[in-house]
Amino acid sequence: MEEFRQEEVTSALIKKIKKKIEAIGRSVRIMEVCGTHTMTVYRYGLKPILEESGVDLLSGPGCPVCITPDEYHEIIISLLTERPKTIVASFGDMTRVPTSKGSLQTAVPAASSRLKIVYSPAEALELASSYPDCEIIFFGAGFETTIPSIAFTVKEARARQLTNFSLLAACWLIPPPLRAILESAEVAIDGFLYPGHVSVIIGSAPYRFVAEEYKIPGTITGFEPNDVLLGIISILDQILEGKPQVAIEYRRAVKTNGNQKALALMAEVFEIRDAFWRGLGLIPQSGLALKKEYQEFDALKRFSLSLTPSIRSFNPSCRCGEVLRGVISPKDCPLFGQVCRPESPYGPCMVSHEGACLIHFKYGLRWSE
Repeated sequence: MEEFRQEEVTSALIKKIKKKIEAIGRSVRIMEVCGTHTMTVYRYGLKPILEESGVDLLSGPGCPVCITPDEYHEIIISLLTERPKTIVASFGDMTRVPTSKGSLQTAVPAASSRLKIVYSPAEALELASSYPDCEIIFFGAGFETTIPSIAFTVKEARARQLTNFSLLAACWLIPPPLRAILESAEVAIDGFLYPGHVSVIIGSAPYRFVAEEYKIPGTITGFEPNDVLLGIISILDQILEGKPQVAIEYRRAVKTNGNQKALALMAEVFEIRDAFWRGLGLIPQSGLALKKEYQEFDALKRFSLSLTPSIRSFNPSCRCGEVLRGVISPKDCPLFGQVCRPESPYGPCMVSHEGACLIHFKYGLRWSE
């Protein structure tokens, strides 16, 4: 990866960006959809350099922890605190999201129940095998990057006849919210940096509507500093040529048609549905639910629960939703850095390692010191 971090290469790419901005004759606003791109931009100090060059980068909705509505967190907290002999398995960041019921980490489990932080869905499956007298509920959150592994876990649970395993699915699809953001017209966007991890699975075709219908350029790129700069150069070239498309600057990992095996696995286990996103509301065809054939593993059906998500937040002063839409920067929220900090988050954007607020707090504040 050295060539993607070499300082001399970075300097040369930044000079190219400056020249292209001069040729365009105005500043350009680009949304980096993925939180990992946001991390790269801030961690390597690219944000102020790009701003000086005329490129304004906006954070987007590419953080599954951030966009999952409070109701998902609250229902899993209820399962943990009210059901005995229950093990809730969850990715770490999801356990710290604050809600009106506290967070998973602060919740007091029912008798003989506990929370288990896992690093993959497979660990939840092993819990079901190791503790046959307990109900294992996996709080499965993610985009297309992690959904195939979640789907595989459900299939494996059936194959191994693990009847004590269930899934609370918080699974989201990346392309639909981009349409929602464009349709809202809240913020002018000149281009998109599409997420590399998600695109490894889905390829480039699902983004074509952005170029074809909205005439906005976009590029799929990787997560090293020079990956990001190459992606920006590609977008600027499309603007100069007047030919918006979905370019791929991450060909070492992304194929045009994506990963067909992973897509087939997703389609076998899940069906597409309308879904609520924090800050964005109800977005058509943007979420996934277990198909009828696999609903025996649906935690909501197993425990006869009803989940009615919304865009509400337990803390109305938190402006995480506007950050996710690119309407404001984290520093524009009056809570940011004051009462809302990594050790005392008021919203998920300050919790997740891909959250714009946490990233800005961790790396961005040093630029203003």
